[in-house]
Amino acid sequence: MLFNSFEFFIFLPIVFGFYWLIGNKRVKQQNILIAFASYIFYGWWDWRFLFLILFSSVVDYSVGLRLNSEEKPSKRKLLLWISIVVNLGFLGFFKYYNFFIDSLVESFTFFGGKLNLNTLNIILPVGISFYTFQTLSYTIDTYNKKIKPTKDLIVFMTFVSFFPQLVAGPIERATNLLPQFYKKREFVYKDAIDGLRQVLWGLFKKVVIADNCARYANMIFNNSDDYVGSTLLIGAFFFAFQIYGDFSGYSDIAIGISRLFGFNLKRNFAFPYFSRDIAEFWRRWHISLSTWFRDYLYIPLGGSRGGTKMKIRNTFIIFIVSGFWHGANWTFVVWGALNAIYFLPLLLLKKNRVNTNLVAEGKYLPTLKELYQMTLTFFLTLIAWIFFRADNVMEAFIYVRNMFTSSLFNRPEILPLSILSLIVFFILIEWLGRSGEYAIQKIDFVKNPIRWSFYMFLIILIFLFTGEQQEFIYFQF
Repeated sequence: MLFNSFEFFIFLPIVFGFYWLIGNKRVKQQNILIAFASYIFYGWWDWRFLFLILFSSVVDYSVGLRLNSEEKPSKRKLLLWISIVVNLGFLGFFKYYNFFIDSLVESFTFFGGKLNLNTLNIILPVGISFYTFQTLSYTIDTYNKKIKPTKDLIVFMTFVSFFPQLVAGPIERATNLLPQFYKKREFVYKDAIDGLRQVLWGLFKKVVIADNCARYANMIFNNSDDYVGSTLLIGAFFFAFQIYGDFSGYSDIAIGISRLFGFNLKRNFAFPYFSRDIAEFWRRWHISLSTWFRDYLYIPLGGSRGGTKMKIRNTFIIFIVSGFWHGANWTFVVWGALNAIYFLPLLLLKKNRVNTNLVAEGKYLPTLKELYQMTLTFFLTLIAWIFFRADNVMEAFIYVRNMFTSSLFNRPEILPLSILSLIVFFILIEWLGRSGEYAIQKIDFVKNPIRWSFYMFLIILIFLFTGEQQEFIYFQF
């Protein structure tokens, strides 16, 4: 069930109505309703995968309870590994089995051997990477005694399957989301309006920016041999805004919907394309995943506390694993490695924490230095996105090679001015609203007629420029 589908347009008001009709004095009944609605929402794609998320939930719930009562280190470690093996086992089978089989067969062929292994016709469960990491963080935090495990199975099932963020994040931590299921949720009109405002902005980013950019990005990437370098650059530019509008748009909708039900999810994007270096970009892009890898992989490996070799090793590990998390393709591994190469000089020169403040804080325009830094960072990110988008590594290298030819300065064959104008409008609104949680959050300060005119303008743009419906990119991860 897509957020921008007719089915969800019917589903959400029904769940919202029954939820608040139950009343905040019946928290348990509200949780049961959310769990039931979440399983309907997830089962809408394929009901068979409900058993997978249910089994994963029961395993981690049981492991959490046992960890709370078990004091023997060896048994606690065994329980932790049960959770890790079960969760990563499911993830590895459904997402990476065919990839490893194909890679193994190709390796034997390369060295003159022959290996007869067959791939399987496996359907990837929607959002498996997201809820797997969410349940794993619960088990690891329980093992490290950072949280007390819940004894309420319904609460835990709801935490794992919470429908606004189930299939594409943000990846929530138990320390933030789990306690909210025990509290009375008051309907606060101001929070609900703020949630609807964020949903509106998320929809604009998805159906106007991302879906329209997808049309041209797909056209150019799928026929890249037919275009000159300038057109290839535009294709990469469109994909950069497609993936940002698509993923951050989903996060905005998810966070906004959660506020309608009295929940607060963690921020997942913080205007990443205004970053002044790659380190800042990764503090602003897919924050819930970046911090997950930082806390559960990078820091346990030693972080940046060791010598130069350890710093280099840990940097490449975290970025390559992050790339591999995105999909079973070598393109994602190269994408991760490329970002590690971008990041490494900043880390070694101890400049990875230089740009921690808001860019052009208190000003309307950035300085020339900030503008140069943002442009360079965006360009480096754009090059990396080519590897993320390409079907294979060789195709990505050919795309980059063909882009950096003399034809880069030719007139592009594709230059949709209407879509480019919408992107310019989008960038302007994001820039003006960069001090908020999302771009139009602080529009409350604008007088009523102007504020409501702006909302209506966004709605009109959504109706006029809604592109061909595209599935959210991160559903495949």
